Amino acid sequence: MSTQPTSLANQLLVALPSLADPHFERTVSLVCQHDAGGAMGVVVNRPSDYSLGEVFAQMGIACDDEALCATPVLAGGPVHPERGFVIHDGDRDWDSTLVVGGGLRVTTSRDVLDAVARGEGPAKLLVALGCAGWSAGQLEAELAANSWLTVPADAELLFAVPLEERWQAAAGRIGVDMAHMPDYAGHA
Repeated sequence: MSTQPTSLANQLLVALPSLADPHFERTVSLVCQHDAGGAMGVVVNRPSDYSLGEVFAQMGIACDDEALCATPVLAGGPVHPERGFVIHDGDRDWDSTLVVGGGLRVTTSRDVLDAVARGEGPAKLLVALGCAGWSAGQLEAELAANSWLTVPADAELLFAVPLEERWQAAAGRIGVDMAHMPDYAGHA
């Protein structure tokens, strides 16, 4: 019998009020990869100090679309904060794309940003700097300690719900109202 954990890829981790880690307090993270070796995800509700136009400029990518350039870039997590992660829809695989599931992909290669700037990229996307990482068994231990809710990922929440509403909206997907959750963890 296998003791491999059930994969949480394509799930959202919603930080419970008791999670006091400043990197993850009141966050929603999309789990992009999860196996016996650990997990990788991207925080999808915390803006960074950068706009997509600033990222394009830093990479030498020309873009004339002012609205696109004004798009906020997310603070995706404390691991590799200098690296870009593009969460997107569509079925096209770019140079470095990981299929998350449910029509979602995450790409870390420049070619997707070049296409986005030309108006030829995915229809829906989020760009984040950095990601979150958990070593083998770490995420499972945090779940057992009541640090996170798990919620099935959905594109509408990721691409249409405003950033400041995603934490409550994600919890609401499974009937949880964060206003009624205690700010301490416990076990019965």
